[in-house]
Amino acid sequence: LVCTTIVETGLDISNANTLIVERADTFGLSQLHQLRGRVGRSRERGYAYFLYPREMPLTETAYDRLATIAQNNELGAGMAVALKDLEIRGAGNVLGVEQSGHVAGVGFDLYVRLVGEAVEAYRAAADGKTVTTPEEPKDVRIDLPVDAHLPPDYIASDRLRLEAYRRLAAAADDAAVNAVIEELTDRYGPLPEPARRLVAVARLRLLCRQYGVTDVAA
Repeated sequence: LVCTTIVETGLDISNANTLIVERADTFGLSQLHQLRGRVGRSRERGYAYFLYPREMPLTETAYDRLATIAQNNELGAGMAVALKDLEIRGAGNVLGVEQSGHVAGVGFDLYVRLVGEAVEAYRAAADGKTVTTPEEPKDVRIDLPVDAHLPPDYIASDRLRLEAYRRLAAAADDAAVNAVIEELTDRYGPLPEPARRLVAVARLRLLCRQYGVTDVAA
């Protein structure tokens, strides 16, 4: 299949099974997802190759887009791709005309939770019901003489480093912590010692919440 970027939805060539996209780092996430869907539409297995120049470093956004496409390659992955696209570009104004925003300022998970709570409260008020606010997890203060952090030479980007800190702090169970570890290892390599200690602190925080401990110091 030889085409331009105009080719997205609406094209169905059943015997086209291979797609090669040059300079995929310049494409939007929705473009890459739609282009990938143009091949493998019949019984033949589809192959999509997204190329970018090795001599040029990828931008943070380009890396996020390509990583999202590579990780979400199963049937029905469109929802996961759309949510990641929303996270990268920033959510717009739900009740206004703005189509992009600054969701990174509060974090995607918090944004979605706040919107969900607001919608639930509005529906309850319309039905004359009261909404019970879910109990927030207890804040645990840990003050230990350990060097626990994500080194800048491990994650160079300030934004991505802060995102990793946020995900570790928000992890509600061991599965969430393990998911962060797997993603960091996949993207940046084995965890350095300070990062391992940071993970240990995150696991300690979970244990403290489980047993009602709010302060750990040494």
